[in-house]
Amino acid sequence: MISGRVYSEEQLYLEYVIQQNKPGLLGAVSTLLGMLEINILTVNGIGEDRRGFLLQYPSPEKVQALQEALQHVDTIEIAAFRPPTIFDRLALRHGRRLDKAESNPPTYRFIREELGLLVDFLGDTLVEGGNQLIGIRGVPRVGKTEAAISACVYANKKWILLSSTIIRQTLRTTLMLDEAEDSVFLIDGMTSTSRGNDAHWELLNRVMELPTPKIIEHPDVFLRDGRIKRDLDFIIEIRNQPQDEIGIDDVAVSFSAFDIS
Repeated sequence: MISGRVYSEEQLYLEYVIQQNKPGLLGAVSTLLGMLEINILTVNGIGEDRRGFLLQYPSPEKVQALQEALQHVDTIEIAAFRPPTIFDRLALRHGRRLDKAESNPPTYRFIREELGLLVDFLGDTLVEGGNQLIGIRGVPRVGKTEAAISACVYANKKWILLSSTIIRQTLRTTLMLDEAEDSVFLIDGMTSTSRGNDAHWELLNRVMELPTPKIIEHPDVFLRDGRIKRDLDFIIEIRNQPQDEIGIDDVAVSFSAFDIS
């Protein structure tokens, strides 16, 4: 599901690696698809040597015939042949795949120039809803809160700041009646940890049980020094440049003893 739109089950994602970049290769593949009555909905280069297609097919037999035919094309190597995933659609839209670190929980890395890709990814995830716990860490003043709010707008979701310093210090202790429905809760782990009172943490504990996404800035500080123990579904990292070090969440001391303004 992307932006609230439901896609047909008769869609297929095809991606291949170009082995020999001969003139007319794209035309030859397109001709094969046309002969099988398979429509090309989207096509784009994925990186330097890959090409991705979002296809719509009339019957499973056509898909089987396509798969068998492509096995005999020496100039390409099939990298993906499956129903499209959220990551496939993002790759087609932006011409590249997400930078995912091999870690637990999964960590997706972005630089500031890729905020459009980040907002699409996070927004598409929020559309799916569910009791997700998402962490965002990054270098100072890189746009963490702004990216989270933009993703909520993209997903047409209400966003509720439970703790923040984006405009002024926010520390919520209660929710309005309609705020628990179809909302995304934004939590600044640094602010909650350093300034949150018992009433604030009681609210956070209740919110964690609601079937709606939660986004936590400074998740390492929040989970290490806070009062909530729960696994993150995934983490987003934002840097100005790929080589930037994200160090604020690695500080070994507890922020609960500091007066952070």
